[in-house]
Amino acid sequence: MSDLFVLAADVETELVERRSRFLTRLHRVTSVEQAEERIRTARTDHPDARHHCTALVIGATGTAAPVHRSSDDGEPSGTAGMPMLQALLHADLTDTLAVVIRYFGGVKLGAGGLLRAYTAGVEQAVAAATLLRRTELVVARLEVPLAEVGIAENAVRVWAGAHGAQAEPTEYTSRLARLDVLLDPPLLDDFAADVARWSSGRVRVTEAGRRDADVPMA
Repeated sequence: MSDLFVLAADVETELVERRSRFLTRLHRVTSVEQAEERIRTARTDHPDARHHCTALVIGATGTAAPVHRSSDDGEPSGTAGMPMLQALLHADLTDTLAVVIRYFGGVKLGAGGLLRAYTAGVEQAVAAATLLRRTELVVARLEVPLAEVGIAENAVRVWAGAHGAQAEPTEYTSRLARLDVLLDPPLLDDFAADVARWSSGRVRVTEAGRRDADVPMA
């Protein structure tokens, strides 16, 4: 299975094709309701545009199936929304809404020209966007006595910084401090060995589950 990607931030680009303007907006969304709100905003921002074509990809969750939707918004069937959707899927994007706002320039593009323009508009926006890679990380957990939490936190931060891992905020009980680190699965043994080294074997690392995370692309 290919890696999936999400937007680090929304992006807008413009393409001009035979005097027609194609403004493409990419939004990161996690629900149909969020997408519909962004589409309404696009219509409000550009009330004089001829078309507001859309494509939406939302990934599956534990309680919901994936969502793939598109709209030609008055363009000839199959010339706008579906090519936009295919461009998102080809880029392995998820949780993404594309809105292409078209101002008609007076020259008809034909079905082939429209298909190419709407595809190019989304591809241009994707190329301009900063993307994050969605991956599954291990939650590596260790528990230390309260008297040793300072040493543990410092050692964990140093290791995490050197290996691109993420140290979560420390949690406390009456007797212990719990430290969780999000890391790539292949790094778990290396992290456990580092903990064993600085703790002289007194502290063990356990796997406390898995979690999806969006991380910078290498």
